Amino acid sequence: MIAIDAFDPERDLLFERVVQLPRRLIWKAWTEPETLMKWFCPRPWETVSCQIDLWPGGRFATVMRSPEGIEVAGAHSYLVVEPESRLIWTSALTAGFRPHAQPTSDTDFVFTVALTFSDEAGGTRYRAHVMHATPKARQRHEDMGFQEGWSTALDQLVEAMAGQV
Repeated sequence: MIAIDAFDPERDLLFERVVQLPRRLIWKAWTEPETLMKWFCPRPWETVSCQIDLWPGGRFATVMRSPEGIEVAGAHSYLVVEPESRLIWTSALTAGFRPHAQPTSDTDFVFTVALTFSDEAGGTRYRAHVMHATPKARQRHEDMGFQEGWSTALDQLVEAMAGQV
């Protein structure tokens, strides 16, 4: 059996870094809508709406807005919820594991995100493994600025949570 988050270098992207925050704060940043909205998309974009129903099959939905007012919505379903250690969600499904009737955003491709958080010397190893159906979809996501976007968002997460250490 293949693990849900087995890495395939042809179809997957990986972002990993050690940050000086405890896992509990990273978990909070990913699981509380009002907190997630402070950091989720790279500025000058902003997250203007967020819904989190934190259980397998629960809804994870966001709306991001560009400086020009263009909104991009995403509706996802949680697959795995392991407090403070692993969070897996997919854009292929919506709440209750229901398939989407149509693409969920302007990006027009689906992916699954496996986030893992583990203790590491004075902080937390933050790992985002993003799985795509095809090498073409992976490349498209990479070309959109995957590494830079996830890095900037993580910097914003650390900034948003720094005062709570």
